[in-house]
Amino acid sequence: MEKIAEYQALITKLIDLQDYKKEPPELYDPIIYVMSQGGKRLRPMFTLLACDMFGGDITHALYPALAIEMFHSFTLIHDDIMDKAPIRRGEETVYKKWNSDIAILSGDTLFAMAYQNATQTDNRLIKPILEVFSKTAIEVCEGQQYDMNFETARKVSLEEYIEMIRLKTAVLIGASVKIGAIAAGADYTSIRNLYDFGVSFGLAFQLMDDLLDVYGNLEQFGKIRGGDIASNKKTYLYLKALELGDKEQKKQLKKLYSNKRLQADEKINQVVEIYNQLNIRNEVVSLMEQYYKESLRSLDAVVADERKKEVMRVFTWQLYNRNY
Repeated sequence: MEKIAEYQALITKLIDLQDYKKEPPELYDPIIYVMSQGGKRLRPMFTLLACDMFGGDITHALYPALAIEMFHSFTLIHDDIMDKAPIRRGEETVYKKWNSDIAILSGDTLFAMAYQNATQTDNRLIKPILEVFSKTAIEVCEGQQYDMNFETARKVSLEEYIEMIRLKTAVLIGASVKIGAIAAGADYTSIRNLYDFGVSFGLAFQLMDDLLDVYGNLEQFGKIRGGDIASNKKTYLYLKALELGDKEQKKQLKKLYSNKRLQADEKINQVVEIYNQLNIRNEVVSLMEQYYKESLRSLDAVVADERKKEVMRVFTWQLYNRNY
């Protein structure tokens, strides 16, 4: 739709207009590198579409939307250090291209820059926007800590995993639409329903990411296939396989995840073979569909211009139907 293309161009232009080339270059070059990579930039899009849905002034949401994208990029820089991920968006990660120390400091700087941009709006909006922004930043860090805890935990339930991805991924999408709605002066009930829409969609989106890690490819997904398996991430796929597998399959999965000598490719292939035996792909797709439908029900409850709500539906449909 024209509105989606218009806002995507607006976000890209705003990001490109930012002056990241400062001193010292060792600090700012990684920020230039990350912010110029593109990516889906779905979170700032959600902010602008939410603001537009209520007939708000887009200029009030523009810099908070940039702040959300900067914050998201900061989390990716730090996540890649913790995950020792070599590839992001088809390119070397910051810590791999430079080193961990530079990546930490550049990420911290980007986080601070995000807060600066979050305040570039109408004075009356700064406090409620920063309240959402700060609360979400804390929740994302909580989710990341749970994610790291799960790597060494002997047992993780499916419910615990869903709560982890809610915090690590979904609440930021919820915050993106909530900030857009706040910028537009939307009513409390609509803001709450829109936030619920964002969180439910965020859960579906992260489950799709889990699926793409196994069944996607580098060209489409921008990450090495099976990275979660290679780093022993207890994703929904792994946990569901433990739930559905027979005694031998469970034993084999646990053995593969504890084997530090096995080559990554061989480990990935063996784990995926068990997933295929148990039809895990369909299990994940089924849960994704539940969250996606739940998100649409919350969106339906929002009182706003129906034509503009349809633009939001189209945008989420495009994201939900990524190839894998």
